[in-house]
Amino acid sequence: MTAPVLHDLTHQVTTGMPVYPGDPEVSLRPALTTDTAGVNVLSVHLGSQSGTHVDAPYHVDVTWPTLDGLPLERFTGPAVIADLRALPARTAVTPDQLAPALARVTPGTILLLATGWPRFWGTDRYLAHPYLTPEAAEAIAAAGVRTVGVDALSVDPTPDPGPADPAVAALLAGLADEHDTAPAAAEPVLAAHRILLAAGGGGVIVENLTDLTPLLEAQARDKPVSLSLFPLRLAAADGAPVRAVARVG
Repeated sequence: MTAPVLHDLTHQVTTGMPVYPGDPEVSLRPALTTDTAGVNVLSVHLGSQSGTHVDAPYHVDVTWPTLDGLPLERFTGPAVIADLRALPARTAVTPDQLAPALARVTPGTILLLATGWPRFWGTDRYLAHPYLTPEAAEAIAAAGVRTVGVDALSVDPTPDPGPADPAVAALLAGLADEHDTAPAAAEPVLAAHRILLAAGGGGVIVENLTDLTPLLEAQARDKPVSLSLFPLRLAAADGAPVRAVARVG
């Protein structure tokens, strides 16, 4: 009998690692050392959404459950992987593209979205990942999925931060004002997040997973795949970093 294989799906936490635009930067530095204190202790500064992490419903609505209000069952279970690796940058994922994966889910299944975007980790292109349409998020929730993971920065589109030079940004904004005849309609903010996190009294989203190709290959061979996504036990939190580990076989 072949022993199960474990796959670490967690980005290493390092100083200056990529974060969502506007989130706290990550910084690790020695707080104590054996030279002066007899022990090594690391000072860790990061945001709740740093690296590979989970979102609790409280992330998008203060009236929804915080991380410590969710059952542990939300963070572990069998997995089904949707292969979206052929999609171009900033592609909106539709229900039809998820249909083959959703046909395989059962109660307690974790749905993973494999976009292939980990290959752009640490580059500006990482922000241009595919994302879920509200209709796709509704289809996921309707299928009974309460935990969704993605190998990208977000299940919603990540805004382009635009030019770094303030003078260039001001110039572009002025040009846009000159050519706009009417204000653009407001788009729902984090629409897929809101749908998934509201599902079943409180859903979970896992973001910034590493390469899911080994799991897709295992799934193609009918090997069972399960996940553990347990977060740090932060009080009243909107989310927390996780050590995401998949078990194949």
